[in-house]
Amino acid sequence: MQAGRGETRSALSGRLSVLLIAIVAVQVLGNLGVLVLEHHALPSSKRGAFTDHVKDVMSTLLPGSAPVRPLPATPRGTHSAPDVYSVVVPTYNERENIPLIVWMLVDVFRDRPERLEVVVVDDNSPDGTRDVVRKLQREYGSDVVKLRERPGKLGLGTAYKDGLTVVTGSWVVLMDADLSHDPRDIVRFVERQRETGSDIVVGTRYAAGVYGWDVVRKITSLGANILASTLLWPGVTDLTGAFRLYRADVLRLLMEETKSEGYAFQMETIVRAKAYGFKVVEVPIVFVDRLYGESKLGGAEVVAYLKGLVRLVFTL
Repeated sequence: MQAGRGETRSALSGRLSVLLIAIVAVQVLGNLGVLVLEHHALPSSKRGAFTDHVKDVMSTLLPGSAPVRPLPATPRGTHSAPDVYSVVVPTYNERENIPLIVWMLVDVFRDRPERLEVVVVDDNSPDGTRDVVRKLQREYGSDVVKLRERPGKLGLGTAYKDGLTVVTGSWVVLMDADLSHDPRDIVRFVERQRETGSDIVVGTRYAAGVYGWDVVRKITSLGANILASTLLWPGVTDLTGAFRLYRADVLRLLMEETKSEGYAFQMETIVRAKAYGFKVVEVPIVFVDRLYGESKLGGAEVVAYLKGLVRLVFTL
């Protein structure tokens, strides 16, 4: 019995030692990471291409422009239809961004054989985001734009879970509503998945570049990824990115197992996916900081991420 307890204490001590070493390493590597990010970042002309594209979209949406042709509606009662890609977009105070995101998604899928379904999960935004989404439903059809209403801010992880109860596609895209993710990259995700037969495609910010972040946020993001990679060895360069393509049945399974909320949710789903043996591949993306509204990332989210990381270290 005493030997067993000694072994347990030794194992815990070993893990804590690794954790402390990793934290120190992050402080050192974080500074080096900024240089790496700058080295890999695209030239400013290309980094600004997505921002320019958004401005073009905005001009298209101004009064007097040609009306947008709605996508063909998904047949009612269809579940897990193989040609439907469901895009889940959590929102809180995104009334300025959500029309642009939906328009761009519609434009991406307009001439493609796959069908689009946008599921907006709104946490009772006080800025009237829901009213904007209802107008978009009238514009594009309620089968193309769906609204999942929630009573308040319940967390990013639960937003994805609630959105998953609404989707009908066999593939699910998770993305932010703040225009940080380029909807045109979804085509690259789909092509990469078909080339590799993968279950999950992750958009990695650490290959193409991050545009619009200050040095502190770059260090925070890179440090969080280095820390998680050091402790969990997931084999993925971007554990905290929110732009991903999942096989729907795989995501449902991961949702049942994932306990984390907020930004730690992204990390845990990938770690559990690798533990299950699902195939995960990456596609380089350019991440552009939001144009409208305020960032939801704060101290509470950072603390929740660290708590989730420690829990995974000792439970997986």
